[in-house]
Amino acid sequence: MRDRPHGDGRPHDRGAVTVEAAIAVCALVAVLGLILAGVAAVVDQLRCTDAATQAARLLARGTSEAVAEQLVEATAPNGATMTVSRDEEAVIVRVGATPVGGLLPGVVVRAEARAALEPGVRDADAPR
Repeated sequence: MRDRPHGDGRPHDRGAVTVEAAIAVCALVAVLGLILAGVAAVVDQLRCTDAATQAARLLARGTSEAVAEQLVEATAPNGATMTVSRDEEAVIVRVGATPVGGLLPGVVVRAEARAALEPGVRDADAPR
């Protein structure tokens, strides 16, 4: 059926509202996706912080790095990396990961935790 003009000679604008609604729905879905990815990134940041804190505590008590790595793998987001450094009095653990499986390009979450070495651990690590 062809568009018949209104009484004043203008054609009907059938479909214009449908296109505008489709564009609005697409924009809303994109914004919702970004919001959900942002929330997931915050959750991944918290998981990295928790993993770094727990690993630092374990290492400060004299637990092996292998056990701490297993804890980080279980607690932190998938693909998280752990680095450990020590000084005379403390152990420092850094955990980093790419949040949401890389959905947010260029965003990396990192956490660092420091724990004082227990007295027995400090003596065992001292050079002889």
